Amino acid sequence: MTWDDFRLVKAIADSRGLAGAASELGINHSTVFRRLGHIEDALATKLFERHRSGYAATPAGEEMVALAWRLDGDITAFTRRLAGREIAVSGELRVTTNDSLLVHLLSPILARFRHRHPTVQLDVLLANEALNLSKRDADVAIRATDDPPETLVGRMAARIAWALYGRRDAFGEGSPDIAELTATRDWVSLGESMSHVKAVQFVRRNVAPDRIAYRVNTVLGLAQAVEAGIGIGHLPCFIGDRSPDLVRLGPIAPEFSADLWLLTHPDLRHSPRVRVFLDFVAGEIAARRPEIEGLAAAATAPAGTTPQA
Repeated sequence: MTWDDFRLVKAIADSRGLAGAASELGINHSTVFRRLGHIEDALATKLFERHRSGYAATPAGEEMVALAWRLDGDITAFTRRLAGREIAVSGELRVTTNDSLLVHLLSPILARFRHRHPTVQLDVLLANEALNLSKRDADVAIRATDDPPETLVGRMAARIAWALYGRRDAFGEGSPDIAELTATRDWVSLGESMSHVKAVQFVRRNVAPDRIAYRVNTVLGLAQAVEAGIGIGHLPCFIGDRSPDLVRLGPIAPEFSADLWLLTHPDLRHSPRVRVFLDFVAGEIAARRPEIEGLAAAATAPAGTTPQA
């Protein structure tokens, strides 16, 4: 038995089929089928039962998959520890973040980092959910969260401020009351998959369902919807204040704020490229803290619009 045999059986079990395993391993369907047959012949036992719902591991298959998970974890931990002992600031660095942070904050920072350290190749992975840094899906995570995983280490770089925004041409110099806005205006909101975001919870509690004109599952899409005039909505200030078409309809809502974290795995924190990257990005974000924390714009938000729970 070779490690490739274990990887193949694990991939079939994870995807419950040959097609998914082939995609994960970068080989074709017929190769997976043929190799599985060879493994089962060599062991003289069936590893999977074929059902309409997919491939289900037999007891022997489950035992092999469990061993594959242990081997995979040991190999990953070994490579992670080696990566943490590197001397040169070079090589590939995988960074995971979300689209709104990348587009509105990180891209120029990453460009400056590359100019400073041209021997580091950045592989940026966009995902709204946290990737598994223990499995080295990524080396560094840049996330807005008030509850970073206990298995990771890092630093809180800034506090992301949120406020309510609408199109500038739709609001004059008056002082719209939040009760009036919730009763008479169309709103845009993040979708239910992001119900943990405090701004989403506010809309759910205070805005009638027929007033929620539009939902989208990314903050980037939310900002574009407000800019397009679909409705009013809460946005991070570093996004809303930058748009000349938007105006704050209320003061910063402290209860909506979230910490911006730079995170890595403990085994990687002493890797030169990880350490240099974290220090560089932290310094760049520190220079932009007034913008991120909503203090840079001389916004004259109308009085009386502080969101009420």
